[in-house]
Amino acid sequence: MGRLLFLALCLLSFLAFGSSAQAGRVDFVVPLVTVYPGQPLGDVAISRKGFFIREEAASLYVVDSSQLLNKIARGTLPAGRPIKVSMLGDPVLVKRGQMARLVFTSGDLVITAMGMAMEAGSVGDFIKVRNTDSGLVINGTVLDDGSVRVGGR
Repeated sequence: MGRLLFLALCLLSFLAFGSSAQAGRVDFVVPLVTVYPGQPLGDVAISRKGFFIREEAASLYVVDSSQLLNKIARGTLPAGRPIKVSMLGDPVLVKRGQMARLVFTSGDLVITAMGMAMEAGSVGDFIKVRNTDSGLVINGTVLDDGSVRVGGR
C-alpha cells in the first residue's frame, strides 16, 4: 500500500509541475496541396495551422510565409503538414550539361571562358565545370547571375 501511495504521489507531482520541455501551440505555414521536389514554393497555396510542439523545436519549421520566397522544395511536402526549414532549397541556376560562363578574377585582371557544367548548382555551390576550350575539368562557385567563378578572388 505504501509503495502504491508513493507512486501515486510521484505521478501527481510530475503532472502538477510538468517537465522542463513544455509543449505549446504554435502556428505553422502549411501547403494546401502536396508539393513535389524541385517545385517553386512562391506559387503554392499556403495556410496557417496550429500544432502542439515543444517551443525549442518550433525553429525547425517554417512559421512565416516570407521564409518561402525564392525557395524550392527539396523533398515532398505533404498537404496540411508543417514544412521543415531543412526541406527548403535555393533554385538551381546551373543545370548539369548547361553551358556556363567561367570567370577568373585576379586584381584588375578578368578572364572569361565558356564551360559545360558537370553537375547542377545553386548560388554559392561548388561545382565541377569542363572548360570547352581546353577540355580541363575545374571547380568553381556558382554566382547569382548563373556564371561560375573559378580560381583567383
